[in-house]
Parts: sequence; structure tokens; C-alpha cells
Amino acid sequence: MYDYKEPWKKIIADALNSILTTAGIEDRVTAEQVISEKPPNPEMGDIGFPMFSFAKMLKKGPPQIAQMLAEKIKETNGKNGTAQAQGPYLNVNLDRAQTAKNVLAEVFNNTDDFSFGKTGTMTGKKVMVEFSSPNTNKPLHLGHLRNDVLGESISRIIQKCGAQVRKVCIINDRGIHICKSMLAYKEHGDGKTPESQGVKSDRFVGDFYVCFSKGLKNEVDELINSGTEKETAEANAPSMKKAQEMLRQWEAGDAQTVELWKTMNSWAIEGMKKTYERTGVSFDKYYFESKTYMLGKDEVLKGLQKGIFYKQEDGAVAVDLTEEKLDKKILLRSDGTSIYITQDFGTAIKRYEEWQFDKLIYVVGSEQQYHFKVLFVLLEKLGYTWAKALHHLSYGMVNLPEGKMKSREGTVVDADDLIDSLRDMALAEIREKGREEDIGDPKETAEKIALGALHYFLLQPSPVKDMLFDPKESLSFTGNTGPYLQYMGARISSMMRKAGQSAETIASNADFSLLVGDPEWELIKIILEYPDAISSAAENLDPSNIAGFLYELSKAFSRFYHECPILNCEESALSKARLGLSCAVMFLLKDAFHLVCIPFLDIM
Repeated sequence: MYDYKEPWKKIIADALNSILTTAGIEDRVTAEQVISEKPPNPEMGDIGFPMFSFAKMLKKGPPQIAQMLAEKIKETNGKNGTAQAQGPYLNVNLDRAQTAKNVLAEVFNNTDDFSFGKTGTMTGKKVMVEFSSPNTNKPLHLGHLRNDVLGESISRIIQKCGAQVRKVCIINDRGIHICKSMLAYKEHGDGKTPESQGVKSDRFVGDFYVCFSKGLKNEVDELINSGTEKETAEANAPSMKKAQEMLRQWEAGDAQTVELWKTMNSWAIEGMKKTYERTGVSFDKYYFESKTYMLGKDEVLKGLQKGIFYKQEDGAVAVDLTEEKLDKKILLRSDGTSIYITQDFGTAIKRYEEWQFDKLIYVVGSEQQYHFKVLFVLLEKLGYTWAKALHHLSYGMVNLPEGKMKSREGTVVDADDLIDSLRDMALAEIREKGREEDIGDPKETAEKIALGALHYFLLQPSPVKDMLFDPKESLSFTGNTGPYLQYMGARISSMMRKAGQSAETIASNADFSLLVGDPEWELIKIILEYPDAISSAAENLDPSNIAGFLYELSKAFSRFYHECPILNCEESALSKARLGLSCAVMFLLKDAFHLVCIPFLDIM
């Protein structure tokens, strides 16, 4: 991997050691100790090296050290560029011709699997990523879409860094919430099926969950109006009592209840998998809560025997975590049924037994932060040393301009409905511009534009931030949006078709040392930053680093495209070099698009 900073780190380390020797100081500096930064504006240089960390060693102020280094490097430096002191920094201007030649040669030497940007920082690591985690009582919605694209993108990014990745999904297919939709279907379904109603199967199940919730609300309101406290009313409403009884029947293995559960779960899961396929999300393995929750119950009972947990007067099993600055936590209800954290014990243990990971990342919303703190602490208390390898990637809520979504009230926007809406909006734009005949299948192209708009919008902010998804804003073809990035890729693809040359031919005929103009150099410097963007995204589990890189790359290419003639350049050699630079940008766009789940379009 070509590292444009490494030669200068060595030059600076050698120069510092020379100064130390002259001063009679025995300390020595390695290249790894030399820190590099990106100067805040291009006029200051291409790389900045702060001198603060060497002040104590040399017993001099950082500005004085920077000046001494600049003078020393002038005596010894070859063709790597020039260095000048600016306050406490030694700022470097790289040799443009040599750097362009080196970095673009590496881009074209790695086009088969596009290994440019592969830093190898996670080579040998086994990383499991759990994401999506749907319930089988409703279809995937906008919140799931953010979760799904975060999990898929992070998996691709850390894989690019050399990790062996295993993507997993826990299907929450049991519990009181599942029984709610089952009960509504049992009482109001009248033998209907998704096929008979012409409704996508997961949506069909979700409609019965909404049906239950509306009926429950009416019952609760009646009880409250008759003088019952709200909490008591919610716990004792007839529908809730029936759902709890259905859960007990399911856990007892009642044949009729289990059969209904199997039927409705199969409907829900079949529909969800179609949405995963549509959005480019995939998993190496599905886990089902119904198959792991008993393992969790066994672990709770073991902890009870060891005195880690205790039994309350009502028979519930609990744990006191006040020493860990957490609260008391119920682990098994008084009737013996398990709760959400119970199955998480069993699932985590089973996963490690099957695939001994170095890290397990849970991609789950920020409202579950406390849950995962408790889970990780309890697994450590139970003696599982690998619990230290568990990490909760907490992400913020995503809502629409209309306000917060609520599944039980039916105000959630289904994932498929949202994508359909974005696709139709994109299709209308294509028709308005009269591009239908030019782009092949307009609906297929509109679908890819919709996914690009959606995924980029969801990944652009840092995961920790809450966000408002604006469909119209996401589909804009100007500004910081997915369609804008896709348009840049299509523009370069069009140029490549006009040139009528393969990437190999372009690279072999190009003299990249000619690319020394400001717009060209700005573009090349951004290409240089790609490996760092990937490493940072992997280290921080934050795809917004790649999204930000893509926008900067696209903006720089747009400037280059408008200011530098490419195919019409009068100088043949410079035209070839600029075409090669454009081709390199296209390769980077394709690779980075893949990392953030944006479809690449040859024509728009």
C-alpha cells in the first residue's frame, strides 16, 4: 500500500535524530512517533507534522524545533517535496508529479479485486456483526432501514480492512408482542391469508398487531374512565390477559397455539427476507429467539445456584447490580417465563461456541444502551471471559418530518412503502427530463436511485445522532446526496464509453506525472486519503467517514471536470493522463459505493 506520509515520517525522524546527536542527547525518535495531520487549508501545505511531542526531549519550543527541522531537511532531502516551518508545525508540500505517478499506478495495479485502500489493520480478526433483529409481529420499517444499512456497511468496511466477518440476525419470534398479533388474527382473521388478501406477508401480520393495539387502547380507556389507575388498567385489560395466557400456552407447547405461531412467523419472515434482498442486505446466519431462550433460562438458573442471582418473594429471579452502578434487574418472571435479556444470554453463548469471535458488535438503537451494559456485566459475572469482546454500536433514532413513528398506532412507515415512494419520485424525475429511452429500464434505474438516496442519507450523519429523514431532500440531484454521487459515476462512465478504451489501455498510455495543476492535485490528494477514510470508518464503526470522503471526491472531480479539458484537451499526453485520473476516480467511487450500499449507475 502506497503511503505518502511514511517517507516523510522517516525523513523527519532521521532529521530529529541528527539534531539529538549534535546536541549530545541519547534519546532517539522512530517514524511511528511522528504524528501527521491534514492542514486546515491547502495554502499551508499537503501534510502537517506537529512538534509538541518532541519539546520535552529537545528542551526547546515546538516552533523552534520546526524551524531547526526545516533547515536540516533542506540539506538532506531528495525529491519527496519541500518542508517549511509554520509556527509549531513542519508543513510539507509533496512533489506533485512523483506523488501522482505513485498513487495512480497503485490504483491501476489493484483493479481486479480493487485492493487499493485495503490497510490490513484488521487482518486475522474474526468479527461478528448482529443487526436488524426484527420482531415477527410487523414488517421492517424506517428504523430498521437505518439499522440494516449500518450493519451491512460496517460489515463491508471491516472486511475491506482484512477482518473475517460473520453477519448474523436474531429473529425475535416469541414473546408477548408476538402473541398480540397472533391473538388478533385468532379472533379477527377469519381464515384470511396474505395471498387471499393480496398483501405482502409481513405487512399482513403487522396489520393484526395494529388491530390488537387499537382494541387494547379502547379497553384501557374504558378502565381508566371507570376510575382504574392507568398502569393497573394496562396490566389488567382483557386483551392483555388473553395475550399473556397465549404466551404461557406457547411456552407449554400447546399444539394449536404453536401451529398458529409457526404460520404467522413464516408469513412475517418470508416478507422480511424479500425486503432484505431488495435493499442488498444479507446474513450468514439467522438465529431465532424461540430456539435460544431456553439456553438463557438455563444460564439464569446456574447463576441462581452460584449465588450470583437471587429469588424474590414472588418467585422472580433477579440480580442486584448496584456495585456496578446499575440497578436491580429481573431475569425470569415470577411465572417462570423469560424476558428479552434472558434469550440474549443463550444467543451470545451459542454464537461463541459456534464461531469464536474476537469481537461481537451489536447494532442496536440508543434506547437499549442500559440493556447492553447489563448484558455484558452479567456475562462476565457468569464467567465468560469473551464478554469483554462484546460491543454495542448505539445509533440514534430516525423519524420523518411528520413526527415520531409508533408501531402500535400504525403510524410507522413500512420499509417497502418508503422505497416504493422514493422510486416513484425518481421515476417521475427521469420522465420529466425525458431520459426514459436513454437509461434502459427506467423503473430499475429509479429503484437504484431510490436506494442510493436512502442509504446515503441514513449513513451520512454519525450513527450516534438522531436524524430526520426527508425523502425529497434525499433525492436531490445537487448537493450532498446519493443521487449527486451516482450522477458523478454515470458522468465518468459516459466519458469512458466515448473514449472507447479499457482501463488497462488508459493506464499503460498515461503519463500521470503531468497531473500537477491545482484541480488535478486536489483530486489526487483526496484519492490519497481513501485508505485513511476506510481505517477511520472501521476503527470508529462509523460509515459517515466513507460518506464524507465520497462527497469530497465528487466535488473535487466536478471542479476538475469543469476546469480541465479531458477528451478535448489539445495536448494528447495530458488528455490521456486526465482520462486516466477520471478512470481512477470511477474505480474509487465504485468501491466506496459498495462500502456504503449505494448502487453504481453507468447511465442516469
